[in-house]
Amino acid sequence: MDEFPSYLCLTDLLDQDLSSYEYFQTLAPEIQTALRREDGGVGSLDELQARAEHLRTSGLLE
Repeated sequence: MDEFPSYLCLTDLLDQDLSSYEYFQTLAPEIQTALRREDGGVGSLDELQARAEHLRTSGLLE
């Protein structure tokens, strides 16, 4: 059983989970934009952190 709830999308996660919202606000604007474009792919803080790290290290934002 999951310890933390999973949300439907990034918008829902940011609206309902303060830790996720605070983490999201620390990200570079281009990472925030990329994450918002794929709104449906992130439903937990762990997923948010993993996706942000992937964007940071993949070179997709350059």
